[in-house]
Amino acid sequence: MNPTIQNIKVICTAPEGINLVVVKVETSEPGLYGLGCATFAYRHLTVKHLIETYLTPLLLGREVRNITELWNLMHQNAYWRTGPIVNNAISGIDMALWDIKGKMAGMPVYDLLGGKVRAGVPVYRHVDGRDVEEICDNIEKFREIGLRYLRCQMGGYGGDGYGEAPSWAAKGSLPGVYLDSDAYMRNTLHLFEQIRIREGEEIKLVHDVHERIHPTEAVTFVKDMEPYHLFFLEDVVPMEHLDWLERIRQVSSTPLSQGELFNNPAEYKRCVQNRLFDYMRVHLSQVGGITPARKLQLFCQEYGVRTCWHGPGDMSPVAHAANIHLDLASENLGLQEWSGIEPPNFVIQKLNGIHGALLEVFSGLPEYGNDGFVYANDKPGLGVDIDEKKAAAYPCTAEVTTWTQTRNPDGFLQRP
Repeated sequence: MNPTIQNIKVICTAPEGINLVVVKVETSEPGLYGLGCATFAYRHLTVKHLIETYLTPLLLGREVRNITELWNLMHQNAYWRTGPIVNNAISGIDMALWDIKGKMAGMPVYDLLGGKVRAGVPVYRHVDGRDVEEICDNIEKFREIGLRYLRCQMGGYGGDGYGEAPSWAAKGSLPGVYLDSDAYMRNTLHLFEQIRIREGEEIKLVHDVHERIHPTEAVTFVKDMEPYHLFFLEDVVPMEHLDWLERIRQVSSTPLSQGELFNNPAEYKRCVQNRLFDYMRVHLSQVGGITPARKLQLFCQEYGVRTCWHGPGDMSPVAHAANIHLDLASENLGLQEWSGIEPPNFVIQKLNGIHGALLEVFSGLPEYGNDGFVYANDKPGLGVDIDEKKAAAYPCTAEVTTWTQTRNPDGFLQRP
């Protein structure tokens, strides 16, 4: 059997109210197809257009078994390379090809990567709240179902919701999500002090700065967070200022994570070689799928950097499954972010019925075992399937994105 690519479908669906893009690669072998994730929630129509207009004609009739050849072909076909639009489009097809190869071999993808090196994948969940009391209440609910690692944020990443400029902003400032970095840092330090007092030292804590403070502030903030013994502190500087990590390393022992915005090796190679952070947080579809992510994982392994792949709600269950398959076969796994997928009986349902809609559209999802670990099923390929008719019942939207319109008190746009 030597099947070829016969058709590539792009399925856009939003069962959680978040735009998801799933790619279905159909082959010349009846009933043999694969699924991949090409989700770029805020530019989904552009990714869809690229796949349908440029990548599909390029790939029709080609052998599905040659994954590396096809990845390189897609990557360099337009001459100008990398970037989130192109990488997400390539990722959808790349993941689908791995899914097909697993089905052809009768093996889960983790077996194609060398087999399991662990039984389950340790995960962390997100805990948010208006104040310390609400956050600690939610921590207890998560601990009751076995979570050992939790990311704690008070009011998200700081700032209020999108709207008119507050009274403390400069006159004439445009609408946005307004941030006060001094207040954010004070409130966060108080939050983690209280969490340690109330919850003890056993729980492993994570926090995401999300690039929303200046690098000079990050130097002090990372040092000030040391007493609370974080598992890691994420994205303390923007990608454009990664050199500041050297200075931060000199003054603090707090573990750092970075990378959900990385697109290509030129952005992370030096950081890994110089061990400027401890956990690689790459978003699989952002770098082009399983093929480059596996290479990145092995590269990080040589330098003692561990992986903690990005796992937000704005990625499809297919991509969550790809994360888990990579985790199961990786020697240098550190932890896995787990959000957007939960079993139907999960005790903290922030949006009633939303996860039921996700489970209507997708089946075969990795499952949380109520013990701090996520487990892949043993089906060939990635193990996830989609009901296209039900997916069509949840159409995507193309609204203007507002949460990224973050601003400082003087009205200047701050990286989100």
